[in-house]
Amino acid sequence: MTASRITITGIEAEGRHGANPSERLEAQPFVVDLDVLLEVERDQLDATVDYRALADLVRSTVASSSFVLLESLAAAVAQAIFDLSAVLEVTATVHKPRAADSMGVEDVAAEVSFEVG
Repeated sequence: MTASRITITGIEAEGRHGANPSERLEAQPFVVDLDVLLEVERDQLDATVDYRALADLVRSTVASSSFVLLESLAAAVAQAIFDLSAVLEVTATVHKPRAADSMGVEDVAAEVSFEVG
């Protein structure tokens, strides 16, 4: 077994998340970064996790749920990735561009990690 790390940054997704009820009424943009450690047993696509599948799972998780806390959204994304069979460790960072803009700061993000063990 070989442990390999996949990183994907800038996965754009839309969802209804936020502390203000109005933020959960209409979809807004989120950006997700992933850092995934996984087992790779051989040099074949079916022996790893397809990058497209990771990005699609992030987008569907952001779109299909609704949380008050950004931290809860990050945990849901990390859990969805962690549930994939080859994944040993995952860190999901969820950025909320509109919150950053409204505060006049560069970034607002929450990060959650899961690991085997």
